[in-house]
Amino acid sequence: MNGYRFLRPFLFQGDSEQIHEQAIRGLHRVSQSARLCAGLDRLYGFEHKKLETRLFGQTFSSPLGIAAGFDKNGVAAPALRALGFAFVEIGTVTPLPQTGNPKPRMFRLKNDIALINRMGFPNQGVAEVGRHLGRTYRANGYLGLNVGPNKESVAAGTADTDCLTVIERLAGFPGYIVVNVSSPNTAQLRQLQGKEALHQLLSRIVAERTARSAHPLLVKIAPDLTDAELDDILQVVTDLNLDGIVATNTTIARPANLQHAAKTEPGGLSGRPLRERSRAVVRRIYQRTSGLLPIIAAGGIFTGADVLAAIQSGATLVQTYTGFVYRGPGMAERVKEELVMAMEREGIRSLDDIRGIGL
Repeated sequence: MNGYRFLRPFLFQGDSEQIHEQAIRGLHRVSQSARLCAGLDRLYGFEHKKLETRLFGQTFSSPLGIAAGFDKNGVAAPALRALGFAFVEIGTVTPLPQTGNPKPRMFRLKNDIALINRMGFPNQGVAEVGRHLGRTYRANGYLGLNVGPNKESVAAGTADTDCLTVIERLAGFPGYIVVNVSSPNTAQLRQLQGKEALHQLLSRIVAERTARSAHPLLVKIAPDLTDAELDDILQVVTDLNLDGIVATNTTIARPANLQHAAKTEPGGLSGRPLRERSRAVVRRIYQRTSGLLPIIAAGGIFTGADVLAAIQSGATLVQTYTGFVYRGPGMAERVKEELVMAMEREGIRSLDDIRGIGL
């Protein structure tokens, strides 16, 4: 478990995306073997009653899950579950296969404990993702499905059709669905966060989903919104009675204190520099909705203290991606241990007791 600290410097010498792809291939192989998954669970399993969290009619063993973007094609959920994550959000999945933006398109900012990516929704398309999920159906655990439009569909104004296609084709697999309108790496996509455009997009999805795809529906938003823009989104979400928000995606902002030479690369910044902004967005959502809208927090989740702070800001569940890259395969186990220790030290009986108290 702790050996990753010694291995990481060697891994971090390689190309970020290549290392990620190698990790996904390894997790995919493990996911196809119940015996290997059980072995991972024995190594990294840690559960505690204090961490149980209820949302969408589901009891999660902890609030910690994997954010979209890590397992784009739904090939590694059983292994990630065995590593101790309570849920996995796969995708972003588009109807047609998509290669994404030109490489290189992922960069580690080691001094800043961050990543920059401009991937552009590379994925194998809905048909192939469905085949992957079908092969490991019974071992996938609770899944989120992150959906988005193909690049050409954004320009053509048919993003709603693309999202509906993915939702209907994969309806048998997820526990919840997230519409991704916040990636900075697809041209014009963030324009769909505007009040009128978002209402048009989501209202059609809400109206035309079939009964078999009527899972909890959320929208994933950017951290770079103004307060007025965020309030507009919340108005749409409230009007359409959506089930929650994922806050937040990566940021196009570049804090002045970034040190790494790659800080000028275009794309979305994630990791430690995003932490405070993500919490601020979560707090505003919680305040503006009186704590009634479920929030899944993403951005800067590395430690048990980060999880506590996100929940105190108003989140119900949290997700990690960059934190997992930096802390390695034992991350979930260690975060949960840190979380329980902090709760016992502070006399916190349940995570429900502290939700929103940081306001």
